[in-house]
Amino acid sequence: MHIFDYSEILGSIPQDIARIMSEIAGIRSLEGVRRTNYPKDYARMESIARLASIKYSNEIEGIATSDERLEEIIIRGGAPRNHSEEEIAGYRDALNLIHAEIDRLSFDRNTILDLHSMLHTKGSDKRAFKDRDNAIISMDQTGRRCLVFEPVPASETEDCMEQLCLAYLELSTQGYDPLLYIPCIIVDYLCIHPFLDGNGRTSRLLTMLLLYKEGIDVCRYVSMDEHISFTKSDYYYALQQSSHGWMENRWTYFPFIRYFLRTLLECFMDIDTRFAIVDGKGLNRKQTIENVLKKSAAPMSLKQLQMVLKDVSIHTIQKEVKNLLSEGKIDKIGNTKGARYVYKRRLGRGQTLEHYSSRIRTSHREGQRRISARNSGPSHCLSRSLMKLATNSG
Repeated sequence: MHIFDYSEILGSIPQDIARIMSEIAGIRSLEGVRRTNYPKDYARMESIARLASIKYSNEIEGIATSDERLEEIIIRGGAPRNHSEEEIAGYRDALNLIHAEIDRLSFDRNTILDLHSMLHTKGSDKRAFKDRDNAIISMDQTGRRCLVFEPVPASETEDCMEQLCLAYLELSTQGYDPLLYIPCIIVDYLCIHPFLDGNGRTSRLLTMLLLYKEGIDVCRYVSMDEHISFTKSDYYYALQQSSHGWMENRWTYFPFIRYFLRTLLECFMDIDTRFAIVDGKGLNRKQTIENVLKKSAAPMSLKQLQMVLKDVSIHTIQKEVKNLLSEGKIDKIGNTKGARYVYKRRLGRGQTLEHYSSRIRTSHREGQRRISARNSGPSHCLSRSLMKLATNSG
């Protein structure tokens, strides 16, 4: 029987995890001012993120439809035509419930069953946990199946879920850091695997629920599901690492905590990048690049600057960044092709360039892969028409 023990996250935290948490805190400190100054921008981002979350959380599990049908179902409220579309519409309804009723909802048995029952997946009409044992099985390229993980037996599921909900109640009221214990709860939930189907999508809905309950609502404006979709292999690998030995009480949460925090930081950095050029009109190119780096709470690469400044050539960006370096206004982090640049004013008391170097060697690898995925074709991102419609509907 698994023991729900979270003492690991009260001990010594790996330095890279502590640094990512520090960077998240730095960007979060800007959020209050931005929301006050740019409410319309946040409303538009919320509409786009909602659409992306529904699309990508389902696609992770192989549930998809065309962008045209996605638009019809999610934005116009059209009737589903098949089972896949019913599941997509169900995820829409579950996400809407979290957004509308977050103050009323709790992490408990009834909420979990309610969210799962809305997904229209196998067994969801019973509004109950699994009634027979299940297993997580993968298939390799040759078609051979292998057992990845054997979850909690059906006979023990009810008790384990009760223990998990009680553990969350304890964690959320006794001073544990939510950025550390939320990924632990998600690992435990997926190791229990309380339903025959729909566990992955329910876990991502619960992730948003838990983050919102702690006042961390970046996923309302940037889809965390989209980020997970672009690094799906890393997501499953981290889960596998943290679930190894879970049943025998010989496991560690840190691999999944590390992935979770990197992904959450990328969401915060997405918002940070979007606001980097606000109020930048009327400036020359050098001033614009300087303005972007001033407003960014995190270091930026040349590629990120080019993504923000679409009308400025990469040659011009390189030239002006070099000028800013020579003038001592910015610092360069790293000497590789993916080096980052940070405005010196952003290095606060007690912070050094080394503070950012570990982050660059780790989390930004995921960011670069996501950039490549976004640029590889329409199958990896929302179509422009869908994004425009989502924006207008907000």
